[in-house]
Amino acid sequence: MNKKEVKLVEIGPRDGFQNVKEFIPTDVKLNVLKGLVSAGYKKIQITSFVSEKAIPQMKDAREITDYMLENHSDLDLFALVPNYYGAKSAWETGLREITPVMSLSETHNQANVRRSHDESINELKKIRDDFPEMKITQDIATVFGCPYEGKMEVGPLLELIGRMGEIGIDAITLCDTIGVAYPAQVEEVLDCVYKNFPDYEFNFHVHDTRNMGILNSYISIQKGINSVQTSIGGLGGCPFAPGATGNTASEDLIYLLEHDGYDTGIDFSKVLETAKYMKENINGNFSGHHINISVVQHGFN
Repeated sequence: MNKKEVKLVEIGPRDGFQNVKEFIPTDVKLNVLKGLVSAGYKKIQITSFVSEKAIPQMKDAREITDYMLENHSDLDLFALVPNYYGAKSAWETGLREITPVMSLSETHNQANVRRSHDESINELKKIRDDFPEMKITQDIATVFGCPYEGKMEVGPLLELIGRMGEIGIDAITLCDTIGVAYPAQVEEVLDCVYKNFPDYEFNFHVHDTRNMGILNSYISIQKGINSVQTSIGGLGGCPFAPGATGNTASEDLIYLLEHDGYDTGIDFSKVLETAKYMKENINGNFSGHHINISVVQHGFN
């Protein structure tokens, strides 16, 4: 039986690390990244070019980027940027893909990046104009629900995607920032975006707040999503979204997909080994399940 291919993107070195209060030594971060590369990841979100005052954890963004570009330039490496300054900093280090972030909820957008939708769109235009060779993969946060505004509707999402398309955004990541999405809602949203934008690249990013991260990720894959983002160990959570706990754990999703006939191209055992190294060396909120299993059953990884 031929396995179905699926693309998984690791975001733990950014979305996982950013919510850890105690600074993670740079050498520990690099060891995690080395583990991910060894496991077979081809695309990794390695850091965030953000104000050190806002998120001190990311103060070594340039050092991390310099190392990864020098040693792993063959991989797809990218970083989150909250604004034009972050995009400029990423470009100057040599990165050629960035992820700006904008929330579907205007209230959350103000809390997260301190801008209205119009202000965020105008800044995106400037980034697009000044860095025409940069791939821009736009995160849209709170697609399924917002801690301030509640459940979000599909209509405003389609309008926002349309505005981004006019600017020339290369790809869109649909984010369940606080983990409120449920299967029928995921199906509805994906059906609508693919119907209206059949030629766009869409990625999926879901938190596991209500223990539905694996299920919703699996549904998005069956719906034809281009890639799914997960965080090793289930580490993470948005600092500006009350109640947002960890991301979907990379090793948990890999386990499901590999046993269900998918080819992830990633070595589960090496990912799990790296996740356990993280738990031993990082004081964070790990929501993954395999990370807590000490006994491996015969016949199963």
